[in-house]
Amino acid sequence: MKHKFFRPLLAAACLALLAACAAAPQAGSAFVLGDPTFSAEHEQTGIDPAQGYSGWACLRYGVGETLFRYTDAMEPEPWLAAGYERTSDTTWVITLREGITFSSGRALDGRAVRQSLERLVAANARARADLDIAAITAAGQTVTITTATPRPALLNALSDPYACIVDTQAGAAEGLAVGTGPYVAVGLTSGEQLDLVKNETYWNGTPGYDSVTVLTIADTDTLALALQAGEIDAAYGLPYASYPLFQNEGYNISTAATSRTFFAELNFESPLLQDPAVRRAIALGIDKERFVQQQLGGHGYAAAGAFPQGMAFGGDAVQAAAYDPDAARALLEQAGWVDTDGDGVREKDGQKLVLRWLTYPSRPELPLLAQAAQATLGEIGFAVQINSTADHNRLRADPTAWDVYASAMVTAPTGDPAYFFAAHCLDDSPANNGHYHSDELQALAAELDVTFDPARRAELAVAMQQILLDDSAFVFCSHLQMSLVSRADVAGLTAHPSDYYEITAALRPAA
Repeated sequence: MKHKFFRPLLAAACLALLAACAAAPQAGSAFVLGDPTFSAEHEQTGIDPAQGYSGWACLRYGVGETLFRYTDAMEPEPWLAAGYERTSDTTWVITLREGITFSSGRALDGRAVRQSLERLVAANARARADLDIAAITAAGQTVTITTATPRPALLNALSDPYACIVDTQAGAAEGLAVGTGPYVAVGLTSGEQLDLVKNETYWNGTPGYDSVTVLTIADTDTLALALQAGEIDAAYGLPYASYPLFQNEGYNISTAATSRTFFAELNFESPLLQDPAVRRAIALGIDKERFVQQQLGGHGYAAAGAFPQGMAFGGDAVQAAAYDPDAARALLEQAGWVDTDGDGVREKDGQKLVLRWLTYPSRPELPLLAQAAQATLGEIGFAVQINSTADHNRLRADPTAWDVYASAMVTAPTGDPAYFFAAHCLDDSPANNGHYHSDELQALAAELDVTFDPARRAELAVAMQQILLDDSAFVFCSHLQMSLVSRADVAGLTAHPSDYYEITAALRPAA
């Protein structure tokens, strides 16, 4: 069946490449996953967890495992660890499971874990800030972590993909890593392909395939066509428009509600957006519900804050601007933004109300969001210029190049609210793209950092989101319903709320 959305020449070229990969001789059972996000554009140049966000690939594709992992309720539980004890606000004693080895054959013990974590914090600024480790000591199957300040969410951070425990003595090739997972990485062409083989000594069951290949297929229409054509066995990141093609007995669809959030970040260095009326009008002028229903086909839900409903600090606890184009028009009029020449675009002091919207195409929902915003903001007097480009990481670093940057992020991948704020909203956040600052937010973040009580942490997270919303610093548009689609002859590919844990020992040919 031909997919009506595909660009035939691009699809044919990509399928020829896929066929060439599939033609390579494979020993035993083989599984091929297509994924548009395994690329430098998503800061995943390989699977070395110490590098950028490559830990996502290390964990997703079954090479690495962490000391703790997340249940379906997003609560940390021991994984490589057997248990832990917090002996003070800054001291955590972690006991490791017995009998686990890396795929290299080296035993997993306290010394190996200490070396892995020390390597991580030396190389990864995000991990260094999250973990705040002052010292690590090891004795036998015990690791003691002392933090420089109280870290209430330490177990959450140790469940992050960057905390995959790797054998630092294995001499892995550049971009690769040696972990304890069900599969072993044996080859990498960055931005194209990752080759894995079964870990014959895996500690937690027998992996179901002899080999696994992960193919980077950036064009999501081609990804869908490849799954239809049988060139791949499963796909992550399919465009929502293609879902009806796979809702039949030939395929399995596993779905989980996640905290992956599509949101717009406003640039506080933009002269245009220093006007609070303009920022507020943008928040009032985006129809989130229409975007979810029309552009996403209902595969998601409208957002209020950074976190979905159902969490203690979720969207039902904050007050966000509802879609109200009349209020937005009135606000702009009062601020002096008036369409005097009748061209549909407001102006003030000779400046047109032109909004430069930066986003990227590898998440197919994001260009759709840009188009939806262009339409509804256009109705209230904005001219929205969309730049959807794979070069977005370079451009977002230049505050003169954009006014609004729309991206996607799993805002609570570890089940704790501090992750989002630390990444995007604070003075030292690595992705505070809009250079936003709030004294009140900084103070609440400092309190959150040292608060162990879950109820108080939730209260702080709600208050911090409200500050962002009241300042119109972010517009949270929707939360994703994430799906993994596989052929019917595949079993055990299960979506998880964290968006991790895809290639596991449970993945196997269907009986």
